[in-house]
Amino acid sequence: TPVNGRGFNQVYNVKDIALLKWIGANSFRTSHYPYSEEMLDLCDREGILIIDEAPAVGLHSHFSATGMLDASGDHTGTWEYMKTAKHHRDVIRGMVARDKNHPCVILWSVANEPASEEEGAKEYFEPLLNLIRQEDPQHRPATLVTYEGSSPEKCKVAELCDVLVINRYRGWYDTEGNLPGAAALLKDELERFHKRCPDTPIMLGEYGADTIAGMHDINEGLFSEEYQTAFLKAYSQVFDELPYITGEHI
Repeated sequence: TPVNGRGFNQVYNVKDIALLKWIGANSFRTSHYPYSEEMLDLCDREGILIIDEAPAVGLHSHFSATGMLDASGDHTGTWEYMKTAKHHRDVIRGMVARDKNHPCVILWSVANEPASEEEGAKEYFEPLLNLIRQEDPQHRPATLVTYEGSSPEKCKVAELCDVLVINRYRGWYDTEGNLPGAAALLKDELERFHKRCPDTPIMLGEYGADTIAGMHDINEGLFSEEYQTAFLKAYSQVFDELPYITGEHI
């Protein structure tokens, strides 16, 4: 907060939950680490649903502007040298041990935007997903959140997840300014995921457009409030057309 930086502030927690209710939202993901016990207590009391996420974000050998733009393709595979598995197991056990008795937790996430499209991802994440289900006495569903590079054709972990949670920014990180085109790309990709995993619910873990508060443009230019509004409407229309979309987080 502006008052105490990144320190714990229960007053702001209460304010955040009140704002969620004000806009009609009922859930969030703890991106990208488990939130405070006080926040989970508050969500239990207020009826807010949680995707509880382990602190494992960006496990990717070249997830950077330099790497993503390097056309040579000369990259060491992420899972050939990643040495995080043991610690990853430890933090998963700790998260479940702490949060397993919170009714607000409805889904576990073991990672956000890893190299799930690369060879070795299945071998890395399958034991972790099995572990989190085993550690939870209630055996709640588990997932990991994927990014745009992990397409329906490339993703190595889709069948491991109880819910497919994907982050997509069509119309912002690509096809920016072309919302009809972005919506068509989004719908096509969701349909391809559903074709691959027809019995698995799909939700959006992240989407949206950067916006400067108070910036207006009658032509819905980038960064304007009007573009943000049109962006969200375009995505909502796609979600409404697909019955297997089980939820969305902005």
